[in-house]
Amino acid sequence: MAESMSLEYKPTWVVAAVCFVIILICLFAERGLNHLGKWLRRNQQDALFEALQKLKAELMLLGFISLLLNVFQGLISQICIPTHLESSMLPCKKHTESKSHKEFSSLAVNGHLLFSADSSSEHCSREGKVPLLSTEAFHQLHILIFVVAVVHVASCAIILVLGGARIREWKPWEEWISKVEKGKYSIEFPKIISIDTHNHHLQKVLEKHAWGYWRKAAVVSWTMSFFKQFHSPVTLSEYIALRDGFIMTHCPDNREYDFHKYMTLSLERDFRHVVGISWYQWLFVVVFLTLNVEGWHAYFWLSFLPVVLLLLVGAKLEHIIVRLAQDVDEMKKLQGREAAPPVKPSDEYFWFNRPRIVLHFIHFILFQNAFEIAFFFWILWTYGFHSCIMGRKGYIITRLIMGVIAQGLCSYITLPLYALVTKMGTSFEPVQLQLQSSINI
Repeated sequence: MAESMSLEYKPTWVVAAVCFVIILICLFAERGLNHLGKWLRRNQQDALFEALQKLKAELMLLGFISLLLNVFQGLISQICIPTHLESSMLPCKKHTESKSHKEFSSLAVNGHLLFSADSSSEHCSREGKVPLLSTEAFHQLHILIFVVAVVHVASCAIILVLGGARIREWKPWEEWISKVEKGKYSIEFPKIISIDTHNHHLQKVLEKHAWGYWRKAAVVSWTMSFFKQFHSPVTLSEYIALRDGFIMTHCPDNREYDFHKYMTLSLERDFRHVVGISWYQWLFVVVFLTLNVEGWHAYFWLSFLPVVLLLLVGAKLEHIIVRLAQDVDEMKKLQGREAAPPVKPSDEYFWFNRPRIVLHFIHFILFQNAFEIAFFFWILWTYGFHSCIMGRKGYIITRLIMGVIAQGLCSYITLPLYALVTKMGTSFEPVQLQLQSSINI
């Protein structure tokens, strides 16, 4: 059996055919990414092109990880550990192995029986120990790392497409405001258009968020912010008020500045960061693999984490709008003016006075949710639906539902809120001026 599994005793046409198919797939993927990059450059999508380059770097890193696993699997499989260490923190209860497993190990995977010569098991058994990791376990680890990366990239692409579609729904607002600034009229916008339009919408924002003593209470304002993200995350009045405050602060001489286009370009630029997998996220994978102990149901409880964090981030972003409106109301009272001053962008209400930290939260949430989904598909492919690692059916269904909810929340609520509200931070001014010049060109 050992001889039949070696390349020395395999037909050359089999080896050549398998290599040909693998090389062909890799070439198609490489050419496809190159053509996609040329198309992005040709359409002046520089931010998405840089995100594609980041994706290529991540694929190269995955290839290097796979290479290291292949190179060192023989050495690691020769490391022996005491049997009592192998019996601790197991994802499934271990069954007694027969004598034949001392020489050869077998594993049924979705109806296919895989055989591998386990010389490391024989080597360790002579010492009364067991191998640290078997050859079959290395193979399954290869698949897990690949599936996690693929699902994460697919998740980021879905988020960008759906979130961008939601943000494009605000484009008619930008066009309407542009017509207001230019003093144009049309059948689509039959209302009387004047410079008082901005003041009117700002007054509506103040009435909704700042007027009344009870609205300024922390518990009430946070509760209202939490529930507001579900029914009307951003209204026309809020968009106009925030846009006007941004322009009056950063480019007061250009009242017709395309704020929506800047917001879209900024989102594409931030996508470069989101598509990557940081070192602390790989560390997160290691921690999760450690917690996958039978009876702990760690993956079931951790499936709630993305949704909870997304709701927290969404409530925080909504609450920033509330606090900015309350600041405008206080400034209006201090100055004793009838017309309210424009919204004043500030880093004060963001976590640690850093608007960009919201992006790191979203990045971590997306990866954690993608890992949950990828782990499900990995178990389904490697061990089957009824595997003990999969857990109870109720837990499985709940995990999938929470994954879909997290994907939807991030696409239609959190990401559009992030794209708008984080522009109210003063630290974005240098980036804005740089993008403004590129837009004018």
